[in-house]
Amino acid sequence: MAPGNRDGLIFTVTRSEHQLIRPSEPTPREYKRLSDVDDQEGLRFQLPIIQFYPHGSIRDPAPFIREGLAKALVYYYPFASRLRELPGRKLVVDCTGEGVIFIQADADVTLEEFGDALQPPFPCFDELLFDVPGSSDILDTPLLLIQVA
Repeated sequence: MAPGNRDGLIFTVTRSEHQLIRPSEPTPREYKRLSDVDDQEGLRFQLPIIQFYPHGSIRDPAPFIREGLAKALVYYYPFASRLRELPGRKLVVDCTGEGVIFIQADADVTLEEFGDALQPPFPCFDELLFDVPGSSDILDTPLLLIQVA
């Protein structure tokens, strides 16, 4: 559990253990070389993004998103891969089908309670978006970490 606090708004985020979501069907096992544009040294970092979507009438959207993600990874299988470094520091996508990190979370706060604070810079970013230890490296780690609350 992680406590959050924004201008007097106190909330708690509870997360499940992270899991790897793999493609729901077999995918090609191959290497995809990054272009010289994509393989620039200055682009070797991860970019955390937080997006808010109302879940409508679905009480718990996580199972639907988990299942849809596994199906989507069949067609977008490089996302379920790992970056590897070849001699000369050339990066390749090693299409292993290992999967992406998925975390289910619950927060005891509503989007409405945040008011107008849902604009960058978001004040509770670290409390809402979890970084799985060891997953922020560029090489040999999942390319995506998705958390659904």
